[in-house]
Amino acid sequence: MLELHRPFPDRAPTRGAGRYLGWVAARQPALLAACVGFGIVNALTQAIAPYILGRAIDDGLGHGFGPELWTWCGVLLGVWVIRAANGAISHRADVAAWLRACLGTVGLLDRTVTRSGESLRRTVPTGEVLATVASDAPRIAEVYAFAGRFVGSLVAYVVVAAILMSSSVPLGVAVLLGIPLVAGLLALVVRPLQKRQAEHREQNGRLTTLGSDTVAGLRVLRGIGGEDVFTARYAQQSQRVREAGVRVAGTQSILDSLQTLLPGLFLAGVIWYGARLAVAGEIQPGELVAFYGYAAYLTNPLSSATQGVSILTRARIAVARVQRVLTVTPRTSDEGTTDRPLPRRGDLVDPASGLAVAPGTFVALVSADPDASAEVATRLGRFDDSDPAPSPTLGGVRLREVPLSRVRERVVVSEATPTLFTGVLAEELDVRATGAPDLDRVAAALAVADAGDVLDSVPDGLAGRLEEKGRSLSGGQRQRVALARALLTEADVLVLVEPTSAVDAHTEERIAASLHQAREGRTTVVVTASPLVLDKADEVVLLDGGRVRARGTHHSLMHDAERAARGDLTGEPAAAAVAYRRIVNRSVDDSPAETPGNRDGATEPDPAMAGETR
Repeated sequence: MLELHRPFPDRAPTRGAGRYLGWVAARQPALLAACVGFGIVNALTQAIAPYILGRAIDDGLGHGFGPELWTWCGVLLGVWVIRAANGAISHRADVAAWLRACLGTVGLLDRTVTRSGESLRRTVPTGEVLATVASDAPRIAEVYAFAGRFVGSLVAYVVVAAILMSSSVPLGVAVLLGIPLVAGLLALVVRPLQKRQAEHREQNGRLTTLGSDTVAGLRVLRGIGGEDVFTARYAQQSQRVREAGVRVAGTQSILDSLQTLLPGLFLAGVIWYGARLAVAGEIQPGELVAFYGYAAYLTNPLSSATQGVSILTRARIAVARVQRVLTVTPRTSDEGTTDRPLPRRGDLVDPASGLAVAPGTFVALVSADPDASAEVATRLGRFDDSDPAPSPTLGGVRLREVPLSRVRERVVVSEATPTLFTGVLAEELDVRATGAPDLDRVAAALAVADAGDVLDSVPDGLAGRLEEKGRSLSGGQRQRVALARALLTEADVLVLVEPTSAVDAHTEERIAASLHQAREGRTTVVVTASPLVLDKADEVVLLDGGRVRARGTHHSLMHDAERAARGDLTGEPAAAAVAYRRIVNRSVDDSPAETPGNRDGATEPDPAMAGETR
């Protein structure tokens, strides 16, 4: 049994199609050597058949049905038995080489995508990544599936050349020169075909990107009435893909027709010339039959050469796409520079903003600029090591100096637009479970997130399958499911970015109370402007210009704002309190309206249409 999937090393060449193809070949040398060996045997058994047939005819004409004829017939039968057995084994080897190359490239892309994260999303469109995995990896693998047949054809061509020249120099020269001439004519069509294939691949990648983006935002499009606009855009791009495909097909049809016409004309010329030599007595009838067989056979190397150029052309285009993904540099590195362990409890400090969170406290971040508070959350989660701002610390240990895997064990950040993945609901929620998920823990987390109604939306409840990106759920349900997933990590430090922006006030109040209780004793930072969540926080931190401007409880800051309005409080504390009240009041004005029949408190199709932040 062959082990088909052997992961490739992570350090693949990122420049030059030839270097990458050679690197992949070096990952499976024994299998490729077997493919080439089987390909040579397959080609030689086919190439030698005309010689055996010619000898059988000449001996049969000279000696009748004697031992010589029967001997050559037996040899011919044996050759074809060998060819049949070798063909079956060769096909299995070719498929194995294709699978290893394809799966190896897919695995390499998968690891790159996993590590790159936000860097990849900003560099390469999602649809382009999908097209690279689904289309380009198989195109690259075709090179190795075809390698055995291609090399075998070249070897057989050399052997046939030697046989032809030893039998009849004029006819041998005619055959050997005619094949490269025909190949040269066909090569003239390959270059425009390559250009049009690249254009078709580019247009198809854009279509895939547009399609995936449209599907991901379908509910939003329906809510704002933008379905027709995106449908028209998709139709226009589909037509561009069709037109590019027609151009490729037109060039390909010319190449296919020439592949049939030119070898046919060449074969007719060889038979005409050989017949004249046979009539003149310069060659034997059996030799004429053999030359016909060789001429007919040599169209196979010609076809293989043309097919090989086409496969290599597609592979070069595919390698460029793959290398585009591989060259994306992750914004974080798992390598650490210190052996100091990251403590389970300790002050969480962000020097860039001045934020300091005591261990085991529930802190809310408020900012008039959502991007500013999101930047703090990004730093706390260590998503970008290239950020010039100083690294946050946990218990005095700089997060950038600790291996990223250890940071992820201690600190978990749930973004404003978290992604849900396809799979069994319980398994997709309890992502840190080493075995079967604990259904009681999962149910408890769903209760904290007030997401019990999700079990009614997913067939079979926790045992049911969640559709891609949770498309079967409403915006509020997706948000609450993501919150439950974050809670199940039981991280020592949990950072939540706008975890309740898509739910109604009653649901938000229940979540805020349950969340504070569930995270008791562990550090929790919530980026929000909701007064219902702020009221439950142990401390509220006001950010202004990316820096801490004020801190206190929700009630104390609101009380200070009232004092400032009466003139009892002046100076910076008064200005900060007034700014805080302005942000909170705007949040109340912008909150989703509760409507009958919609648990999430937003009109259909989705509360997320108003934006993820308040």
